[in-house]
This record gives sequence, C-alpha cells and structure tokens, in this order.
Amino acid sequence: MSINKKEMDYEKYNLEDTKSWIRKQIEIRDEKYKYIEQKVSSLKKGSRGTYNQELQLALTRQEFELKNLNKFRESEKSPYFARIDFKEKRRECEALYIGKFGLGDEDTFDEKVVDWRAPVADLYYSGTQGKVFYEAPNGTVEGELLLKRKFLIKNGEIKDAFDEGINEVIVKSGILEEGNELVDEFLKITLEESISSKLKDVVATIQKEQNDIIRATMNKPIIVQGSAGSGKTTIALHRLAYLLYRYKNFLSGEDILVIAPNKLFLDYISEVLPNLGADEVKQITFDDMCRKILKFKQKIYSKDVKLSEILENNLDENDMSVKCSKLKGSMFFKTVIDRYVKYIEFYDSKVEDLMYDEFVLFSSKEIKRLYLRDMNHLPINKRKEEIKRYFKGKIKNKLSDVMEQIDNFYDRKVSEIKNNMEDGSERRKILISLYDERDSKKENLKKNAKKRIDIYFKDWLLKDTISLYYDIFKDKDVFDKLTDGSISDSLYEFLVYEINKNKENGIVDSDDLVAMTYLKFKIDGIDDKMKYKHIVIDEAQDYSIFQFQLINLISQNNSMTIVGDLGQGIYTYKGLSDWNQLDKFVYGGNSYYVPLTQSYRSTVEIIDFANNILKKQRNYIKPALPVLRHGKEINIIEYENDIEFSKELNNIIKEVESEGKNSVAVIGKTYNECKKIYDILKKHSNVKWYLVKDNDNTIKMDKIIIPSYLTKGLEFDCSVIFNCNDENYADNELDKKLLYVALTRALHLEYVFYKGKKSKLLD
Repeated sequence: MSINKKEMDYEKYNLEDTKSWIRKQIEIRDEKYKYIEQKVSSLKKGSRGTYNQELQLALTRQEFELKNLNKFRESEKSPYFARIDFKEKRRECEALYIGKFGLGDEDTFDEKVVDWRAPVADLYYSGTQGKVFYEAPNGTVEGELLLKRKFLIKNGEIKDAFDEGINEVIVKSGILEEGNELVDEFLKITLEESISSKLKDVVATIQKEQNDIIRATMNKPIIVQGSAGSGKTTIALHRLAYLLYRYKNFLSGEDILVIAPNKLFLDYISEVLPNLGADEVKQITFDDMCRKILKFKQKIYSKDVKLSEILENNLDENDMSVKCSKLKGSMFFKTVIDRYVKYIEFYDSKVEDLMYDEFVLFSSKEIKRLYLRDMNHLPINKRKEEIKRYFKGKIKNKLSDVMEQIDNFYDRKVSEIKNNMEDGSERRKILISLYDERDSKKENLKKNAKKRIDIYFKDWLLKDTISLYYDIFKDKDVFDKLTDGSISDSLYEFLVYEINKNKENGIVDSDDLVAMTYLKFKIDGIDDKMKYKHIVIDEAQDYSIFQFQLINLISQNNSMTIVGDLGQGIYTYKGLSDWNQLDKFVYGGNSYYVPLTQSYRSTVEIIDFANNILKKQRNYIKPALPVLRHGKEINIIEYENDIEFSKELNNIIKEVESEGKNSVAVIGKTYNECKKIYDILKKHSNVKWYLVKDNDNTIKMDKIIIPSYLTKGLEFDCSVIFNCNDENYADNELDKKLLYVALTRALHLEYVFYKGKKSKLLD
C-alpha cells in the first residue's frame, strides 16, 4: 500500500539530504582521483617504461578510486530503492536504506546506504514483519523487523512508496497456492514498464525464492529449474555479484565464468554485471570456449544452424545427422574417447632408446616404464614433459657414465694402435687424432646432451588434437574396437562422410567440439588459468551430459550455478530430458535442485496460453504461477495472403506504440521463414524491420524478425507468432517446445497468426 503524506514528505526530505551528501562525496572523491591521476602520470614519465613498484601501487589505487567515484556518480539520482526498520536485540531501532551500492563516509565510517548484498539486506528480500534473524560473518543476528518500505524513484524524485502488505507476507512465507497469486503493487509497476535492448538489474524487485538462490553458498552445484519468465538468467547474474561481495577475500571477477547459449544472448546480458560492479567476469559461449582451448580458426557449424536445418528438412530422431549429434553428446562417446586415449598410449609407448651418437643416454625400457607406469596419472603430453624434466635432472650423473664409456672405448682403440704399430710419427699422428676425437665427442656431449633430449621429446609430443580426433574415424576396425562394435555400419559411414565434408569445407562441427576439447585435456592437461572457482551455465537444458562432464573439468571445486527449463529444451536430440541425469552422472548426487514457482515476465493471459502448450509436452514440469498482472487476451488471427498479414501487423504496431511500448518481435519458426517474412514486410510494412541472423553478435529490440530458437532468454513488449498452422507447428515434441519458447517472450501483448489450418497445438 502507498504510504501517507506525512511519511512521504519525510522520505522526500531524506532523499534530498542523501543526494546532497552524495554530491559532496563526489567532490571529495573527484579530488582524490585527480590527485592520484597526476601522480600516476608523473611516475610514468619517471619510470620511462621500466618496472616501478610505486607506479604499480599507484595504478591499483587509481583503479580503486575511479570505481569508487563512479559508484557515487551512478547512485546520485537513485541512491536507494528500499528502507527497513530493524531493531536488533538490546539495541535501538535503526532505519536502514538499501541500494545497489553500499555508500559510506570514509572519514566517519558512517553507512548512509546499505549494499543490497550485505547480510542485513537479506531482511528486505526474505524477512516479514515481526521476529527475524539474518546470518552475519560473526554469527546469527536476531531482532525485530518493524518496517519494509519500497521506493519508486524516477529522475531523482520519489514518485511513490509502498509498505509491504499482507499479500506479500503470504508469498514471502512460501505458502502461495494456485489461485492466490502474488499482488505486489511495486513489482507490478516495474513489470509493466517497456523493455530496453539489454537485460536490466532487478536488485529492487528480487523476490524471496530468487533471493534464496542468489545467497546460497557456493560449495556445491545448484540446479535451478525455472519456467519461462521466472528470472533464471537474472538470478544467476545477480548471484555472481553477490558471491563477489560475500567472498571478496577469496573470489574475484576473473575467477568466474559465464557460459551463454549464443553471442546474441551475451550481448543482451552484457550490461547487467557491469551495472552490479562485476565487470571482470568472463562471459563466453561454449563453442568459443572450446575454440580458445583448441586454438583453431576454422568456422564452426553451430548448433543453431544445425537445428535450423533439422527444422527446414523436417528431420526426426531417425535421421543420421540427428543420430550423430546424439552419439557425440553421450556418456558412451566419452567412454569411446577414454578408450582412444588408451589406444594412443599403447602405440605411443613403442619408443626407441634416447641416443647420442652410438651411446645410450636413456633406454627405451626406462622411458616406457616411466610413461606407462610411474607417471600414468598425468595427461599424455604432461607425462612426456615430466619425463623430460626428470631426465634433464639426471643428465649430470648420466653423462659421467657415458663419459666413462667414451673413455673406455677410446682407451681400447689406443691400446690396439700401440700393440699393433711401432712407435713413430705415423703412430703418434693417429693417437693424437684419436685423443682429439675423444675430447671433441665428450665436449659435444656436454654441450648438446640436453638439446638431444629436447629434440627427442619434441618429436614424441602429440601436437594436433583435431587431427588426432579425426583419426578415430579413419580405420573401421579400430573404430569398432573403441565402440565395441555397437555402432551400425550405416551410422559409421555417415560419421566418416560428415567428418570429411567438414574438413574439406574448413568447418568444425559444434557437436565435435566437446570430444575434441576433452581429448585435448587428456593429452595436454588443463592449465590452472583455464580453471574457475565458479561457473554459471545458462539454458542448461540444451547441453549434453558429455558437455557437462567437460565443463566440470574446468571447475576448481564443483561450484556452479546451472539454470534452465526442460520445457524449453529445443535441442531434444542431445540435451537433457531430466535434471536427475545431470545430478547422477556428473555430480554424483551432490547437487542442490531448486524449482522456481513464480513467473514474472508476462501477463496472466500470456502465461496461461503458453502453459496450454507446455502441458502437451512429454514429461513436462509443472509450470510456474504468474504474477497477478492482467492484460489482453491472446489474439489468434487467420490471414489469407502476405498483404493481409502486413496490414494486420501495421495495426498491431500502432496499438503497441499507443500504449507507450516499442519492442515488437515477429517470430518465425526458422531462419529461412524469417527471410521470407523480411521480404514480405519490406514490400508492405509501414516500418523498418531488422532481420536477426544466426551469427549476429548484437541485437536491437525495436522492430525485429527473429527465428524461434534464437528468442530464448529474450523478451519483447509484443510478440507476433508467424504462421502457426498445422504444417508449421505439428504435433511433435520439438514443435511443442519451439512454440512454447516463442509464446513466452512477450511481456504485454501477443498475437498468433496462421494461414490455412490452425495448428492443433493451439486447441
């Protein structure tokens, strides 16, 4: 409920007072920054490009002061979004204002605004009025929560303020039931806003179930199942910001990796972490991560392009290309690679003596023993590097033995000459030559023995992982041994055909990347720089078990946030169908599973409509309940021709813009269909449309035409589903998932067009 006038007047006064204080702080910090900036400039001139410890310290300080200054600048117009009144046991009641950043006075140590990630701020997200407690670094703090107030601040002014009501108390207590949806005026106002081209932070509207995930400890994997619009991605990114705050003495942004489904999605989420002060976190797609590890430059045949071709050609699970994808993502294929590594080891152990001229420095028997037995716990090339290091450590003692062998060899030769030739100039000449040859050999041995070791191991190292991987498919007999003969001849022939075709075209199939990278790890090991203390995997339902096994190898301690929705698992031929698979085969039953029960994106009408499609899926998970925000019913429109569709769309644009919204997405099933839509609208539409391509790195959210499979994670003010007829969206599992994805993108308005016979999925 909105607060009364007297309270509002006080809050307005407090906001102005806080803004005035911030402005003074900005002046102070600006002076500090200018001072350190001048110092850095002076030290740079003095160092003349050489290392200078004082300069390094000054640069670190400069970076700190700039971040601090920017934090205050960003907070000036809207320093906080909430207030809680908390009375700790045996202490006076304290009013605490909560903002995106903690703001304090460096001289007095007074905290003007509490950081949303601070332990006490947990009361705002999880507490209800009355007896409460929160966990602080020094233990549990108990007390009483007397007030929880939310502010709607725009352009530096309080537009409204709300105190928590009884409906929110029900939700926060976790007893929300169907038919008793969340009524939160503050949240509704926020959700009714038009979207921007980037995902925004939601620190002011984080809900209890989201907050519990965000603040969960990082000691084991957490799997979050959330229906469309439940805020999975937002939760995952806010969780990173929280972890960086909570574990700041242990964790930095460089220790965290976010694996996103595509570059378009990376662009969409690009502003969230910097806005939360976590800009050093690495964000990458799985394909680009593998490319970086494997160090290749060929073009990648992406999963999105493959899915598009599957859709265009109406391929099912019996098609060979689909079977190949399924095989390469399976645990069985990981076993095949493990067997292949053993196969490589066996043939790689057939080594020769390490010689210098005719002298044995190290015998093949010793090398083989070290390789196959003593160091077999190491990856193949690491093993070889370790043996080389070991031999170089022993070379001094070994050289003494070889020197003795050389001396003995030439002593015998000298004795032979002395016994068989009379003394004279000729004999002396031969003896001098032998002594010179002996000394030269010994000298060269001293100088070049280590170089000889380097050459031997350089030749022995395995260098090209991609070629090694392709070799798996070269010999049918070897392939049958690796697979126990369980792969049919027809599938094997298609695998070989696909590999050869890709090699000829300079393409690497994304389905091959996981096995290639895993093989690379088995051969070269994993550099510590590749390992992360926490990893976020978004759209996790689309990853294979083998991919998760690989990702787990670059996790230092199994600390992961895994978010996804099985209902949106459009890569059905290789992705997950059950989160228990992940828990069992990758994490050994040690993960923590959390379902999200609330959906925040769309109106009740849009969610209910989409949930009818979800319920038609095989093994569907119970959908999340909507926030009680009503809108217009979904309009299903039949059209006969392109002109009629364009005319209807022009009217929709007018309606959207009349409601103060901008973002409209026309969603085609495939990219080829989107190209046709683009050509239609180019001729007949009143507005300019942007066609989103599979390999786009950025996205504009204004008026776009986008394939269904690229919309995941995105949201629009209005969605227009193109041609949802019985042919385009048939009664099969993949089409059900694609249509569900497409229908759950809209925040406010949604239209479904069809030509001919309406899809049965809409019934």
